[in-house]
Amino acid sequence: MGGGGEEGTTLEFTPTWVVAVVCTVIVAISLAAERLLHFAGKYLKKTNQQPLFQALQKIKEELMLLGFISLLLTVFQNRVVKICVDEDVMRHLLPCDLSLKPSSSGEEGSHASPGTEPHHRRLLAEATGGGYCSAKNKVPLLSLEAAHHLHIFIFVLAIVHVTFSVLTVVFGGIKIRQWKSWEDSIAKDNYSAEQVLKPKITHVHQHDFIRNRFLGVGKRSAILGWLHSFLKQFYGSVTRSDYLALRHGFITTHCRSNPKFNFHKYMIRALEDDFKKVVGISWYLWIFVVVFLLLNINGWHTYFWIAFIPFVLLLAVGTKLEHIISQLAHEVAEKHVAVEGELVVKPSDDHFWFGRPRIVLFLIHFILFQNAFEIAFFFWIWVQYGFDSCIMGQVRYIVPRLIIGVFVQVLCSYSTLPLYAIVTQMGTHFKKSIFDEHVQVGLLGWAQKAKKKQGGLKGALGAAAAKGNTPSASDGSSSHVQMGVLGRNDPPRPDV
Repeated sequence: MGGGGEEGTTLEFTPTWVVAVVCTVIVAISLAAERLLHFAGKYLKKTNQQPLFQALQKIKEELMLLGFISLLLTVFQNRVVKICVDEDVMRHLLPCDLSLKPSSSGEEGSHASPGTEPHHRRLLAEATGGGYCSAKNKVPLLSLEAAHHLHIFIFVLAIVHVTFSVLTVVFGGIKIRQWKSWEDSIAKDNYSAEQVLKPKITHVHQHDFIRNRFLGVGKRSAILGWLHSFLKQFYGSVTRSDYLALRHGFITTHCRSNPKFNFHKYMIRALEDDFKKVVGISWYLWIFVVVFLLLNINGWHTYFWIAFIPFVLLLAVGTKLEHIISQLAHEVAEKHVAVEGELVVKPSDDHFWFGRPRIVLFLIHFILFQNAFEIAFFFWIWVQYGFDSCIMGQVRYIVPRLIIGVFVQVLCSYSTLPLYAIVTQMGTHFKKSIFDEHVQVGLLGWAQKAKKKQGGLKGALGAAAAKGNTPSASDGSSSHVQMGVLGRNDPPRPDV
């Protein structure tokens, strides 16, 4: 059997040691990945990081979805390649010019030896379904090789998206954790006798927050105000005065009875809770993939133009978040000249698009996915077809795409995500799910302990009653634990 015949060898004629070695390697890698995710989950649960644990579960769901997609492509690929269509149907909406397609009987075939060319061509036809469809004077709807490449692309896209999302949150979290020193300084000032004895009258227009956000550029012109917000996202997007003002506004609105509330810790937990939504690939994102795969037509340079979508959206989101901070400063400065105590901003959903802060998270999710789609598509084409492939496009279109992709990733990590983490807390409502979850866990733990104590007490009372030296209880309902509070809709205040 010639070298070409080995391509069609089945398991019936494959050495058993080859099958065993390949299976061992695949199983070992799969088990190692599964154990890694398992121990990561145990660590997150042990350290009581429930939001990150849920994000890990979301990653597992995505991997399961990838496995199911892989299974479908593998099981049905032989049937797909036997779907035959007229050749004219396959001449429209091509990503490359049809004249660049190598011909099976052209110059390439002339370099092959006469003895091996027909045999190789027959095997290639069988592998692509051409042998089945050629008998009907038609061509296969999707070749076996194309189905295999599509399979790889979907896998690469999901992995790159999850990786980029994790990197964005990690680097963004590093930036946010730098603000912890501001939180610690506030706690220290609250216990300082010098700060306590200071007069409690604040001159609004002399406050750093107002001077930076209201008295400077944009006080008299809305256009200049938006321009200042646009530029502010690139340098010092959140200053210490911004943090102090927004923190005090949040605490005054949502937990006035607990001025010692750790706003920084709450903000980190809220961001971790949102991360489980960002890391997933929702159904509408898969629709986005299908649409742009459809629009990848020769001459349109689709993947060059769509690179500007996350770029423009990211700048719009950053500008909006900066402008919200400026709006909060404007509201205070326009109403007050001096206030008793600390300057207080008033959080409100009205500052966000359509009064819904969650739209910002949706846009960040879409931005990260679309940027990952761009980068994944580039590297997939590079590895699969080569840098000179017609799908890759010309160099003058490739370089800007890569520069935009890197810019979006860096700006989103170090500016937009930290901005989102703090500004999204300026909505009308605080993140109830965090408090509901932790309070519920605490109540359940307390209930279980009370139940154990109750069981021990009943046993002791029963033994004592048998001896006749303990009066019987008139009503045992007082020892029952009522857990109805867990089903209430009213969330606990964040001052617990």
